[in-house]
Amino acid sequence: MKGRTLIFKNQPRIFATATVAGPKEGAGPVGKHIDTIVEDDYFGEKTFEKAERKMMEGAIRQVMQNAKYTESEVGAIIAGDLLNQIISSSYACRSFNIPFLGIYNACSTMSEAFIIGGMLVDGGYCESALCATGSHFSSAERQYRYPLELGNTRPPQSQWTVTGAGAAILAMQGKGPKLVAATLGRVVDYGITDTNNMGAAMAPAAADTLCEHFLNSYFSPKDYDLVITGDLGAFGSRLFKDLMWEKGFDISERHVDCGEMIYNIAEDEFQGGSGAGCSAVVFNGYFYKKLCKKEYKRIILIATGALLSSVSSQQGETIPSIAHAVVFES
Repeated sequence: MKGRTLIFKNQPRIFATATVAGPKEGAGPVGKHIDTIVEDDYFGEKTFEKAERKMMEGAIRQVMQNAKYTESEVGAIIAGDLLNQIISSSYACRSFNIPFLGIYNACSTMSEAFIIGGMLVDGGYCESALCATGSHFSSAERQYRYPLELGNTRPPQSQWTVTGAGAAILAMQGKGPKLVAATLGRVVDYGITDTNNMGAAMAPAAADTLCEHFLNSYFSPKDYDLVITGDLGAFGSRLFKDLMWEKGFDISERHVDCGEMIYNIAEDEFQGGSGAGCSAVVFNGYFYKKLCKKEYKRIILIATGALLSSVSSQQGETIPSIAHAVVFES
């Protein structure tokens, strides 16, 4: 490990993935790459929180079916979500007789899961690791912002939390994309207090991690087909590219954002998608398939997370953020 960047010696592979998402996400540009699209946001449940749990459980179950794995063949599940005490993940994992590591790094949780799962498999501690995360617009909105019944007007800088879950199994077998490197993020705070402006809060963390990655590795922007961020949205993406330019790295021709990709461009989408399910659905659906087809040789995923809570924002605290980067090769 050099600085905050580690190289996976044995290069675990993504053996299989699975994605579940709501109707809004299914109607977007990456909808055809989603495995299961639910008919409504309740997913047959009485509450949005139970629907979120059901999506997470469905993604976990589906990825094992896609990999043709039994529960005994999965060494551990590494999962997290946005709800208090990560109840979507823990309640979903009670349905499986598999060791569970619950994690939380807000919307950067998918990258964190890949890093922890990759270390477990690369180090020989388990033969496979299942990484998963998800989110739900309605459950996140009323936890972090306002009760849905109030019908508050959404400001232009806001994003739409993705209703969806994604899962992937890392193993040393198969012909899937290889996990070759990762750069750990650190907490960065530029003093943003607006809970609707997640892109501005998270962009500095993404830039900090990517700059660290370039400085500590043999890679530069030209070595990547794509530099992918998790959910900066339209404004956050522009800010991210500007920050990287100031540091001497031009990523303008290679950068894409999962939050900008997942929804159709329309006025009511504002800045695009956000949430832990954003990068989980787009990466494990769209980008995974592109890597398998060798349409991309090497990509870096930088999932970004705003480390706020409903309590901290109500007390006027700023929004600290974090971003973890993972590198995959076809």
